[in-house]
Amino acid sequence: MLRLLAVLGRRRSRARAVLSALGIALGVALGYGVHLVNGAAVEDLAASVRALAGEADLQVRGGRSGFAESLFPQVARVAGVSWVDPVLELDAGIAGTERTLRVIGVDALRLGRPELLAPDKVLLSPMAAGELGEGRLPLVVGERVVELEIGGVTELKGFAALTDISTAQWRLARLGELNRLDVHLARGASRETVLSSIKDLLPPGVQVAAVETLEQASGYPSRAYRVNLNVLAMIALFTGGFLVFSAQALETARRRGEHALLRVLGLTASGLARLCLAEAALLGAAGGLAGVALGYGFALLALRYAGADLGAGQFRGIAPHLAFHFVPAALHVAAGAGVAVAGALLPALDAARAAPARALKAGDEQLMFQRAGRIWPGIVLLAAGAVLSQLGPVNGLPLFGYGAIGCLLIGAIALMPRISQRVFQAIRCTSRIPFALALAQLRGAPGQAAVSLAAIVASFSLMAAMAIMVASFRQSVDDWLDGVLPAQLYFRSTHAGDTGYLEPAFEARVRALPEVERVDFLRSGRVLLDPSRPALSLIARDRAASAFPIIGARYERKPGDPPLVWVSEALQDLYALGPGEKTALPLSGKSVPVVVGGVVRDYARQHGTVVIDRADYVALTGDRRVNDGAVWLRPGVTPAAAMEAIRALPGGAELDLAAPAEIREVSLRIFDRSFAVTYAMEAVAVLVGLFGLSSSLGAIVLARRREFGVLRHLGVTRAQIRAMLAVEGGLLALLGAAAGLAVGAAISLVLVYVVNRQSFHWSMELHPPYALLGALASILVLLAVATAVVSGREAMGMGPVRAVREDW
Repeated sequence: MLRLLAVLGRRRSRARAVLSALGIALGVALGYGVHLVNGAAVEDLAASVRALAGEADLQVRGGRSGFAESLFPQVARVAGVSWVDPVLELDAGIAGTERTLRVIGVDALRLGRPELLAPDKVLLSPMAAGELGEGRLPLVVGERVVELEIGGVTELKGFAALTDISTAQWRLARLGELNRLDVHLARGASRETVLSSIKDLLPPGVQVAAVETLEQASGYPSRAYRVNLNVLAMIALFTGGFLVFSAQALETARRRGEHALLRVLGLTASGLARLCLAEAALLGAAGGLAGVALGYGFALLALRYAGADLGAGQFRGIAPHLAFHFVPAALHVAAGAGVAVAGALLPALDAARAAPARALKAGDEQLMFQRAGRIWPGIVLLAAGAVLSQLGPVNGLPLFGYGAIGCLLIGAIALMPRISQRVFQAIRCTSRIPFALALAQLRGAPGQAAVSLAAIVASFSLMAAMAIMVASFRQSVDDWLDGVLPAQLYFRSTHAGDTGYLEPAFEARVRALPEVERVDFLRSGRVLLDPSRPALSLIARDRAASAFPIIGARYERKPGDPPLVWVSEALQDLYALGPGEKTALPLSGKSVPVVVGGVVRDYARQHGTVVIDRADYVALTGDRRVNDGAVWLRPGVTPAAAMEAIRALPGGAELDLAAPAEIREVSLRIFDRSFAVTYAMEAVAVLVGLFGLSSSLGAIVLARRREFGVLRHLGVTRAQIRAMLAVEGGLLALLGAAAGLAVGAAISLVLVYVVNRQSFHWSMELHPPYALLGALASILVLLAVATAVVSGREAMGMGPVRAVREDW
């Protein structure tokens, strides 16, 4: 077998072999590179949790407002607790910038850092020290700037600073508050028993969990994004499999006589199939090895230039390091070989089924894949895709949605031989020789047409689906911004993190400005309902009922009802909250009953938002501070004049002010940056598919030298043959593009209404980019025509006598 592989490998077209290996390599490179970057980022986040928690067994956490420090001794006295470390951990805004710094206040004596007992002393992480240098550290606290003294560098992950807990409480205006307790258990104590005992002590909104649970939760916010990137990489690898399919199908067609001779000499049908699959496995393994090397380089470049979040803003403030592990690399190499074998399976089976006597005759290659035209496998796969698209998520991930996409794509490709036969039979033949010959070829060799159509449909349908999904998402975000930015000017202190807020006096001063006609203020916070999930965003806003677009039914408050709240789609999905549902919110250490007035769309916060009218919030909590404001100006007043007036107010210098147009531009720029990697990975998948199209068309044309020789003997001119090939390529590309658009539209529905909703809990409207799709289809047709003509020119390079000599 190895000797046969070596002999046949020397006769193989090296260009097609390299192209096949390259397609596999690109898919493996994307998959392995994304795996390395994601793994490094998640491990860095988990390591941060472990480093901060030390050797703690349990951790008590509160929301943004934290909890009273009186809880600390209560937890410390629980049976089975050895000791407890109190922590105050806040994101503080750095004055003069839009950056925030994670400030961690700890018990300096227990940590063994007595130098932190000096007033206002902080130690920076290496990452923060590299950006902030030495000297003073100005932090925004409310409407003032507090300066701390940088005392050196300590071992901390991310963009962070360490200080004594008393300094954090005093200087960050959190006296008497904590937001974390690291609990260490006594030897022999039952963790479950201690956890249950602590849970009984906690006020609403404060949660206790094992440190392992928090490590897993640290990667939860980016999980859907990471999974979708991995799926995109799999799509590129999947498209590479179709490139192998095209190459192997054409190679087995070219070698049909050789394979028949081997069968006559004693090689069994199963042995021939194994020979073809072994050759494909070697190609896949070579591509996999190259892909692992390319993927490692891609990961290094991605971390250096795009960051651990690959530009999406998911992993801010971390600097992970890549680590090579043999097992994942070997699995990716094996995946490359496996995809190559899967792509070569059908050509191998077709070669094994061919009767040796018939395969030795010229022209038998026209009959390849005769048995592949059955209609029922395609219909079954399409039906399975439709069923899978109706199923819910698995552990929060749209696994059935991904399965539906695979079934729709493979089912459509399985139907293409039968569809192409029907379409080409339905086309009326003309008296023009090039068109008549092209149509006869396409009708008489549906297997060869299926090879090219597989590459076209696979690449173009996925490209069309991604283009429709991204365009729909972007347009939906644009429309959403129209609804949530009705004012003429906006200002915010939330860029300063947990320490940014505005006092009621500032609110009164803004309302009293002569330039201002009306102001809606907003107070933002976080509430924690489940320690294994990210905290929810709490927004208390004036005129809350009109703050966000409401989706579906509204609930009108009835006499005796608790206050109304509006929840985002994430809460509807994750916590089963809908209009009219009653629930409880933890506010200021109390469990407050509320009723859901409706479900709103919020593209700014993925993990869930609760909106409450600010008047109700103030009545329930007594908190009159605000973070942001939306300003309507008096007639004739420009936004620039209003900005100047607000900045001149005491406390206004550190505010971030912007007009709606600027916010829209920044938001869409962030959107485009978030999808930059998606665009790049989609482009690679399409590039691999176009390679497959060019390779398959070119190989089919080059394999028909004898046919062109016969046509030349019969009087057909070179120009007519070139026109015939252009018609063949154009018809194949037109049919493939039309089928790809239809399949892509179906897949885009799954992406928009299933995958996106189950991954990110956002709904959107469908907005297909018709102009872009038309342009891409035109490029595809032109490429097919050009490839066919150029390959035909090369195939007709030999004389007509030499071309038919094998038939003498």
